[in-house]
Amino acid sequence: MVAGVHHPGPEEIGMESHALHVIAYPEGEVGAEHFAVVPVELPDPDRLADGEVLVRNTWTSVDPGMRLRLRAAAPEGYFTSFPLHQPLDGVLSVGEVLASRAPGFAPGDTVWHSLGWREHAVVRAEDVAMNGVGTLRRLDVRDREPQWFLGALGPMGLTAYSGLAVVDGLDGGGVVWVSAGAGAVGSLAAQIARNVGHRVIATAGSPAKVDWLRDEAGVDAFSYRHESLRDGLRRLAPDGIDIYFDNVGGDHLEAALEALRMHGRIALCGTVSDYESEPRGPRNIFLTTAKHLTLAGFRGSLHLDLLDEMQQRVGAWLRDGALVYRETVYDGLASAPRAMADMLAGRTTGKTLVRLA
Repeated sequence: MVAGVHHPGPEEIGMESHALHVIAYPEGEVGAEHFAVVPVELPDPDRLADGEVLVRNTWTSVDPGMRLRLRAAAPEGYFTSFPLHQPLDGVLSVGEVLASRAPGFAPGDTVWHSLGWREHAVVRAEDVAMNGVGTLRRLDVRDREPQWFLGALGPMGLTAYSGLAVVDGLDGGGVVWVSAGAGAVGSLAAQIARNVGHRVIATAGSPAKVDWLRDEAGVDAFSYRHESLRDGLRRLAPDGIDIYFDNVGGDHLEAALEALRMHGRIALCGTVSDYESEPRGPRNIFLTTAKHLTLAGFRGSLHLDLLDEMQQRVGAWLRDGALVYRETVYDGLASAPRAMADMLAGRTTGKTLVRLA
């Protein structure tokens, strides 16, 4: 137990808590009107079932992929839609164990789990969540900030790392373009690619984000709102690119198909450009045939075997300053919908988080 940190006893836990419910699926932009903060009664810690752990959430994640679940029907093969008028599932959070009836977990432990967007959660320790990446896990926070496990050392880091892995991009030596390069996954993918020996180009929507990518993340960058994708890529990579890490889809994917050299590779991570609008596929898809390109779709949660390796490498880069990690933090459960709206609109940089305590 860390000196100076108060861990509440059972008599202090019997309080009202709150959870965020989806009350309507947004058509277009996400807004506060699509959610409600609902009071919930916490269970008596002495009456937890065997295998259950009561957690006070301190940080909860806000991720672009959540927007896909705010639909009446989520994309086939993805996580299911968030149910209406119920607490959300499959949203990673970090918190403190208040009470436990599960071996290996004790009051005061810092853990992650998949029951976020609520102030407290009762988690079954053995339940596999989010393909395993959201299963209850103790975290070593002796020299790491707890919220890092929602970003650089958690699913975002795993997504960035495994995305490069699936296109043989962890060996270095090529030219890599990362779209949404100032976002949670993009900023990590760009720096991992740079650290393993690639020359990296990143795109973002604002001059401030471009400056951060150049000055702090240490990669070449340009704003797609101030220079066309074609012109920017031709200026920074006149001989073409070898790998494209796609977080945007649409016109960005189309530009990548044009810029890729023979035998180029694309890691298909996300298509944020159509999360709140009609999808638009690339018009030049035949270039995948003409150039012998490889397009690899992937989900970080399906590459749990890379988690320990990623945490070791990224953790070392964080400690020695070879990788910088930026967060945009919102306070309080009620701020979560605004955090999501701002993230989807490109108004956040790095990992978007909600601080609950």
